[in-house]
Amino acid sequence: MKLVSTRNLAALVAVGCLSLVALLLAGRDLPAAFAKLVASSGFIWLAIHAGGLRSKYGRVILAGLALSWLGDAALIGSSRSWFLFGLGAFLLAHVAYIAAFVIAGLSARWVGIAGIPIAIIALAVSVWLDPYLAPGLVVPVRLYIVVISLMVITAFGARGRGASDLIVVGAVSFFLSDLSVAALRLVQTDIPTYVLGLPLYYFAQVNLALSTARNRDPTGAFRKNGPPGNR
Repeated sequence: MKLVSTRNLAALVAVGCLSLVALLLAGRDLPAAFAKLVASSGFIWLAIHAGGLRSKYGRVILAGLALSWLGDAALIGSSRSWFLFGLGAFLLAHVAYIAAFVIAGLSARWVGIAGIPIAIIALAVSVWLDPYLAPGLVVPVRLYIVVISLMVITAFGARGRGASDLIVVGAVSFFLSDLSVAALRLVQTDIPTYVLGLPLYYFAQVNLALSTARNRDPTGAFRKNGPPGNR
């Protein structure tokens, strides 16, 4: 039995995530930080093992995963400065994911269809968060909402050109997980939203990491066989 395998690396992320949630609930901050970095290192290792270095799409996804790791490390801190650093790292991660999906190819029709409801949801999220934002956070948070929304839209666009379902699942799960972060760090709810948000986040990253292995052709393009036609 191979010690390093796709299944084992995905299990490492899952165990790290569940440990992180349990330790946070128990108020064990230092072990929780360690569990977080283990889980986040796991999704980078998973992408490399899946063949992420072998295609342009995979390398850009890996860049996004690495930036996410930096964001995770920054959000261990509780100060506003660390929050802004983490927000910036995740914003750049989403830019990397957008670039990867563009590399995969976009369907203009799917982008248009996905764009309308996602834009409405993004506007609703912005309206929800606005009353809780300090003046110095308004622009960064609004910019982040725009970028993560574009990431989800381009994921659907890539799916419309035959890309794997994994990227849509990953993008949508990431968006939902960020609502948990917003509720916890900006709205400052007493409800431990990370109980749902953290599993969604790591599920998203595992899907994006695994997407680097799906249906690479000899030119390094990322494609799932899909129907031809007007896209």
